[in-house]
Amino acid sequence: MNTSAELTATGQQPAATMSLAFSGGGARGIAHLGVLAALDELALPVGRLAGVSSGAIAGAFYAAGFAPREILRLLLGTNITRLTRPVFSRHGLLGLDAVEHLLGKHLGATLTFEDLRLPLTLVATDLVAGESVYFSQGPLLLPLLASSAVPILYRPVQYQGRLLVDGGLLNNLPVEPLLGHAGPVVGVHCNPINPEARLPTLRRVVERTLQLAINANTAARKVQCALLLEPPQLYNYRPLDYRKAAELFEVGYRYTLSRAANLRALVA
Repeated sequence: MNTSAELTATGQQPAATMSLAFSGGGARGIAHLGVLAALDELALPVGRLAGVSSGAIAGAFYAAGFAPREILRLLLGTNITRLTRPVFSRHGLLGLDAVEHLLGKHLGATLTFEDLRLPLTLVATDLVAGESVYFSQGPLLLPLLASSAVPILYRPVQYQGRLLVDGGLLNNLPVEPLLGHAGPVVGVHCNPINPEARLPTLRRVVERTLQLAINANTAARKVQCALLLEPPQLYNYRPLDYRKAAELFEVGYRYTLSRAANLRALVA
């Protein structure tokens, strides 16, 4: 774990830690792990995290003490088919039981935000109130499940009297919890719009429609970041390309290394 007391790769003491806002993006969110691996390699200190959907999962594991490549290894050893077993309930096509079991197995069913080694904020959407809800205290597991419960696909999570789904529905780049704290905010956006996308099937049209709808809520948040990391290579991947996890990790890793000078300038 890098801290503000450690030296950067240039041998200089960093003046500030950076805060990271992680977007959702389905399988493309695996690129977040590559970003974190590159930041660790560059010895650039991370002081605070906020995440939504797949970005929430990456942030939670990292804040809990898992190394990025270790998280990738766990993902590669996971049977994704088991996590997409249909239940056809009135609120969703898939259940969250297998996902909850998997997260609880690795993170611990009783883990709290206070147990983490880094401050973390997760974002979910309250379907009834129609608003974003931010979690940074108390039990971690249910807010994490809620933040990544894709509407219609997964049934909502009932928690603290709310009916919660994927936070990306209203806020797919959660910079708000990071603003006002010391250090620059770096946005990591893994849901870029490919301007030359081909849409040969209805499934692709549906994916594109959802991507455009969710992407619309990030524009104003991107400009609030001191630096935005948005690997253009992610154009070539789809939200369900989990079999390409190793490639997606490398996309985030290589892109972040290419922005090393910009990142060092933020904390130097």
